[in-house]
Amino acid sequence: MQKKDIKIRSAEGKDFDCYVVTPDAVGKVPAIVLASAIHGVDGDLRAIADAFAAKGYIAAAPDLFSRTVPGPLARGDARSTPRGQPRLEVIKTGEADMADTLAEVRKLPQFNGKAVAMGFCYGGPYAILGPKRLGYSAGVSCHGTQLGDYIKELDGVTQPVCIIWGDQDHAAPPPVQVAYRAVPARMKNVDVHIFAGIQHGYMMAGGGKAFDQKTYDFSMGRALAILGGLR
Repeated sequence: MQKKDIKIRSAEGKDFDCYVVTPDAVGKVPAIVLASAIHGVDGDLRAIADAFAAKGYIAAAPDLFSRTVPGPLARGDARSTPRGQPRLEVIKTGEADMADTLAEVRKLPQFNGKAVAMGFCYGGPYAILGPKRLGYSAGVSCHGTQLGDYIKELDGVTQPVCIIWGDQDHAAPPPVQVAYRAVPARMKNVDVHIFAGIQHGYMMAGGGKAFDQKTYDFSMGRALAILGGLR
């Protein structure tokens, strides 16, 4: 596979960084665009992108914080909190970057025209917003934050959406979990998985004790299954 750090020219005329990995697969394949946690495109996110490319898919991870504090930040860095605030406003602004990233992916000769938006923590809402109005074919959210503010955005979405949390996730309080548990009964395209004892940040191997290999493997498996359905 080929790994590149590229610059994407945004619709507003500024450049932002993006990590892109293309597979060695023959023929056209789907892509997955990774909307990062507040830490940005760090080693954990790059490893996840590499894992998807190793399975034969295009993976891209844009820097969604180029307007505030660009680049990856170490856990505990004091700049992590302000870079994503005001949260809902910054997420709204980032929609343009997710759309511009997809437009860049469309230029790749291997791309088959279908892409999944996969969000982590801060990036979780893009799993809904991507299929809703940004041109994505599906969405996956892993330990996403602020999703209580986006449940109504599911209305009208017909593409596959997968939401995954642990029941010990501070970013998904019980009322939010209850609300999302009820969604699959009325929307067959949405599946929700909430795992006992799992904490916020379970996907990030460098995040310390929150990382959980079994839940990581499940989440990757669900994303790969959705990607497989887009071939």
